[in-house]
Amino acid sequence: MSNLTRAREHPKEQLFDEIDRIHAGMLGIEGSHMHMQPMAPQLDRQTATIWFFTKTDAEIVEAITPGARAHFCVVGKDHDYHACVAGRISVRKDPAKIDEYWSSVIEAWFDHGKHDPQLTMLALEIEDAEIWASTGSRLKFGWEIAKANLNPDDEPDVGVKAHVTFSSGSADHLRHMI
Repeated sequence: MSNLTRAREHPKEQLFDEIDRIHAGMLGIEGSHMHMQPMAPQLDRQTATIWFFTKTDAEIVEAITPGARAHFCVVGKDHDYHACVAGRISVRKDPAKIDEYWSSVIEAWFDHGKHDPQLTMLALEIEDAEIWASTGSRLKFGWEIAKANLNPDDEPDVGVKAHVTFSSGSADHLRHMI
């Protein structure tokens, strides 16, 4: 269940925890005219970079040009947390990151393991993110809807929306209720 207090007070940490909890999100390259596609994130919290394993001949790799930007969409496992992360994306075959994130699941996609000639990685350097965290409580949701219906000047308070900006490993954030 999404923690609304944490979304208000520590949105960056909550975002990172949610990315770590999912198996895949949707990655898209700005201006490529390609549909977003599911990709498994490997998060480096220290550098605010999301790494993705892929193959050198993948369509998404071909769409990445110098200075390209991308969006990565996250839906929390409990469906009460949503985020869209944006930043610069590049193709990087980093042996240290390959070793750090390698697993039997990743190995299943590459016939020659870590030395597969088709193996490469994408690095999404997070610049900013929008998050939406909502209550998982049906009782609170119902109460807020009822209050709003009784008073036309009130909107339901069922969650938090936050904008998080990343700069040099830190985050400044703006937030407001939804």
